[in-house]
Amino acid sequence: MNQAATTGDDLRELYREVILDHARSPRHFGPLPGATHSARGVNPLCGDKLRMYLLVDDDGRIADATFEGSGCAISVASASLLTETVIGMTTGEAQAYFAALVARLSGRNTEAAAAVELGKLRALEGVKEFPSRVKCATLAWHALNSALENDDQAATTE
Repeated sequence: MNQAATTGDDLRELYREVILDHARSPRHFGPLPGATHSARGVNPLCGDKLRMYLLVDDDGRIADATFEGSGCAISVASASLLTETVIGMTTGEAQAYFAALVARLSGRNTEAAAAVELGKLRALEGVKEFPSRVKCATLAWHALNSALENDDQAATTE
């Protein structure tokens, strides 16, 4: 077996394991008392709905993040991974991750998107093989961006 096939198989297995783990046992699930920012997210295509909550401190750092709602395994897993990732980041860093992840999952590997190290979030890149699922994986990230921008409109993947 060649190295490229091994890498692709490994990524698919990582995708399955991480997505299933976070979908079955989402991290940071539930309301966040004292949240300073929040936003709703809706994916009209498949019915995923969530609310993202953030507690941003006076220094512009995300001190805590949670989400609640319902959706497919990919949507829930992505929201769970998001909360684990952004806690401790500045709002600017979180917005850079939003832009990079959405660009990479949409197949727009810009230089800025490539410069962000995704770590565990790489597992979400498996959805590129299923274009209809990209919106499921990016919904929570759109809600994060809306929350950070204090946008009152529901975030959507459209």
